[in-house]
Amino acid sequence: MARSLSLAAYRAYMKRGPVPDYTPVRPRPKGELVWAHATNPTRLVALADLTSRLAAQRGAITILITYDPALVSQKLIDKLAVFHKEIITEALPADHPATVTRFLDHWAPDVCLWTGGFLQPNMVLNAADRKVPLFLIDASENGFNSRKERWFPEVTRQLVKCFSVIMAQSDTARQRLLKLGLPPKSVELTPLLRPGGQALPCNMDELDDLANQLAGRPIWLAADVQRDEVDLVLQAHRTAARLAHRLLLILVSASPNEKLADYVASQGLRVAHWANGGTTDELTQVLVVDSPEDPGLWYRLAPLAFVGSSLVSGYGGRDPFVAAALGSAILYGPNVGDHLDSYSRLASAGAARIVKDADGLGTSVLRLIAPDLAASMAHAGWEVVSEGAELTDRVVDLMQDALDTETSR
Repeated sequence: MARSLSLAAYRAYMKRGPVPDYTPVRPRPKGELVWAHATNPTRLVALADLTSRLAAQRGAITILITYDPALVSQKLIDKLAVFHKEIITEALPADHPATVTRFLDHWAPDVCLWTGGFLQPNMVLNAADRKVPLFLIDASENGFNSRKERWFPEVTRQLVKCFSVIMAQSDTARQRLLKLGLPPKSVELTPLLRPGGQALPCNMDELDDLANQLAGRPIWLAADVQRDEVDLVLQAHRTAARLAHRLLLILVSASPNEKLADYVASQGLRVAHWANGGTTDELTQVLVVDSPEDPGLWYRLAPLAFVGSSLVSGYGGRDPFVAAALGSAILYGPNVGDHLDSYSRLASAGAARIVKDADGLGTSVLRLIAPDLAASMAHAGWEVVSEGAELTDRVVDLMQDALDTETSR
């Protein structure tokens, strides 16, 4: 009775006022759909990596990732779309019963992967009533200590029992869940869910051609460079090239910029333009790539990479695990707020170094083009990328089993 009264009170509370607007971002594609919910930016990036791996293994499948727009910036959502075009992202709608019904009617998920906590009662209970398999991973203590959990504790007790698999990120989180009445064997202690990066594909024929063309030359990459970072990168290249005369810079723009090659040439540098064939010779100083496409090619080619959109404020940085997963030692600027946890992990492991200006970038490039130093950093980066692989593989297998079960019904 206490549970029924508590849930009724919550639903009455959520029904106050008008029904919130909800319009799906797009029609639902046919076939299987996996719905994952991220409760912070780090989990969003981690879920993108995890579900991309699931999609690569399973084939024709739709991935929907929801998020709280109060916690996840639109900039991060836009950047995610560049590397994960197969993923649909949408803000999770308000937990009003009518809105929840519209959401679940439209997307009709075959399985749900919820992270952290901060459960929305109407959403979880409605999904459970529809027999959607529910999995809770990376459960945190904070995820079950909000005002909502304190006001409606019996609702939370009912919600956690809707999940067939529960993984807690710490013993403190596990104990918090056990106090909600879950049996010890139902709450597993696992590592943190963290981004792990994907080894992005590339055209291997192009890679072989470029590698042969540039054999013997020291190379560094400046990727996702914003227009107001270009002069800083060119200044850094000049600094490093004074002592490394055959050094080649591969300069990749953060957004399409057909005039970038002309601008670099106007600064007195000998340029090869990738869009016009990209043929280099011993005198070429900069290979200009005026579109951010094919990052897998450039990170494979360059043992040392500066990950741009980070020297100048306002861009939030780029995901460094893209570079780490492909064997690049990493340099980055101080403005990486959207990916701070990832950069901190890599820097702590010795896989990435921060630079604060053009002089610092040039000096670091000169030091790290030594093959042994770059290789050591790249190896450290690969170890960081691999840290969460076991948990990711476990969750992917759970998703596969759940989808297979749904298909067989």
